[in-house]
Amino acid sequence: MTPSAGITINTPDWVESFVPWNRRYATDSEKMHLAIALSQENVSHNTGGPFGAAIFSRDTGALFSVGTNSVVRHNNSVLHAEIVAIMSAQARMGSYTLRSATGLGYELFTSCEPCAMCLGATLWSGVTRLVSAAMREDALHLGFEEGPVFDASLAYLEARGVKIVRGVLREEAKAVLDCYSADHGVIYNG
Repeated sequence: MTPSAGITINTPDWVESFVPWNRRYATDSEKMHLAIALSQENVSHNTGGPFGAAIFSRDTGALFSVGTNSVVRHNNSVLHAEIVAIMSAQARMGSYTLRSATGLGYELFTSCEPCAMCLGATLWSGVTRLVSAAMREDALHLGFEEGPVFDASLAYLEARGVKIVRGVLREEAKAVLDCYSADHGVIYNG
């Protein structure tokens, strides 16, 4: 690869047929079920780490983008599920921000609390709501390094207009992490 070679990021082959793109999601549980299902499928298909994310319209409940952890598959340390979902949403929108001039904007659902990098990306992405399932300590327990995430980090996002909800369907998401660990999944940043 030459130093100026381009970068191509693609989703696993199973994603397009797995995701119910035309469905409307009414509740946090329904939205989180999808993020967790993406994490489980990523593990089942051996296409990445045990993390999934989805971005929805807060106004309509429409699914806007999804992301699965692609760090190992693409040999790229920044391709966490949240980052992939944000990149996909911004590409679809044709904008560097998901901030909406009208309505409630977009919300990010993720199968595990974001690491330090993903929290920063969440802030800059323009989403107005962040909902997570498994807790930071659940990922740390497996050996994943989550970086410097503090209560002040979360408070900063809240102060900047990002509503944060934690622990939605935590046990369901934690079961995917535990399955990944039992199968000796790669801990790529520990």
